[in-house]
Amino acid sequence: MAPVPPGIRFLTSFNRDQWYRAFTFGLTFLLYTSFHLSRKPISIVKSELHKNCSHVMEAPTESSSSQQPVLHPELDCSWKPFDRNNYKQLLGAMDYSFLCAYAIGMYLSGIIGERLPIRLYLTVGMLTSGLFTCLFGLGYIYDIHSLGFYIFVQVANGLVQTTGWPSVVTCIGNWFGKGRRGLIMGLWNSHTSVGNILGSLIAGYYVSSNWGLSFIVPGVIIAAMGVICFLFLIEIASTQKLLLGQESIGVCVPVQQVVVVKSEAEPSAISFMGALRIPGVVEFSLCLLFAKLVSYTFLFWLPLYITKTAHLDAKKAGDLSTLFDVGGIVGGILAGVLSDKLGKRATTCAVMLLLAAPTVCHFADQIQEACAFKGMLLVCGGLVNGPYALITTAVSADLGTHKSLKGNARALSTVTAIIDGTGSVGAAVGPLLAGLLSARGWDQVFYMLMTADFLALLVIQKKFNKKRPSIKKKCLTWLRGLNKGLL
Repeated sequence: MAPVPPGIRFLTSFNRDQWYRAFTFGLTFLLYTSFHLSRKPISIVKSELHKNCSHVMEAPTESSSSQQPVLHPELDCSWKPFDRNNYKQLLGAMDYSFLCAYAIGMYLSGIIGERLPIRLYLTVGMLTSGLFTCLFGLGYIYDIHSLGFYIFVQVANGLVQTTGWPSVVTCIGNWFGKGRRGLIMGLWNSHTSVGNILGSLIAGYYVSSNWGLSFIVPGVIIAAMGVICFLFLIEIASTQKLLLGQESIGVCVPVQQVVVVKSEAEPSAISFMGALRIPGVVEFSLCLLFAKLVSYTFLFWLPLYITKTAHLDAKKAGDLSTLFDVGGIVGGILAGVLSDKLGKRATTCAVMLLLAAPTVCHFADQIQEACAFKGMLLVCGGLVNGPYALITTAVSADLGTHKSLKGNARALSTVTAIIDGTGSVGAAVGPLLAGLLSARGWDQVFYMLMTADFLALLVIQKKFNKKRPSIKKKCLTWLRGLNKGLL
């Protein structure tokens, strides 16, 4: 009898439950990668929206009656209404419209998501996200120059994209317990940076020739992933179990059928105020507000900053900005591993925030040195995105399954939405302030980012101090013990 190949032995060493876990991990990773892939193009296209090529002239020909240079209409690259002097404010308003709608919608999305089938809820959200992302690109195809149209599309897209995060975190949180959660979710959360990188590369490929396709292609991708979500996502909670049976169809070809059976004692979904009363939700929500402000300011403005200060075209600036996201992948994984080893999520966040502030301070000084600037992009991406990734994944899952809930796992989506929704307020404010402050100089933007990092550290310090008794309290405890020993 022929021996079983080692690869097959390896595959069969995993039981069915482990395969479902791995499948859910990979599927939810790809689903949320497509969300971020569809958000990134606006930052790449910014430098093209206001680009003005009207100085490109053609010398008069001999047959020309005029001695003045002739302007080629097709070379006029300006795109109304972003060809004005205040284009940064207009672009900032577009960022703000998306992120503000996202922040408001996130609070509602978690509550709705707890009460609807996650698979269907996420599918509808992804299909509509694809629609509105494509609509933005179709504005170029059909020559739409109305600012109101693009703001409407951004607001609608911001609202429907809130279906993503609470849904995927609930799925991954239900499949994976607290053991090594920091490492697992640190690896899983790299979908944010992977999506940003892919979005930058796709948008950069089309930005100079037809920037409408920079939106249409990602829009088609996220819609296609929505169909895959509908077909394959297994929606399971801790109070459910999978019954796997064998059935035969046609010519006796065995197939497996997955039946989800709910427990009779299904716990009720937690209220908004009940979620706020969970210890740590408020502190980590406020910390994420400032941390996400920094992260999303880089997300939306870094390519334009590189274009203006390093004098690179939109494609090269977009490609270079992906190093920030590569650093974010490493930072998210490192934060998860450290928090698992130390058993202290707040301490890990505090250390990384403390290191991030001076890194952001020296970020702009390295723009003229290519190698140093690339290294700074990697380091800054890791320190900025590390706490952000840890709070939105492992911390949210920990708090959503907190012991005070007494086993009610239906709080996970609501807790996740509150934390990420509060963070999204910062994500909305950051790019808007960047658009206003950059008019006075990019130094003002980096001062704002440093301040936000210090405020995030200040907020998390409250949670950090709760876990460490004060010196006074330690002394009183020691004196009580000494008194008992003497007596």
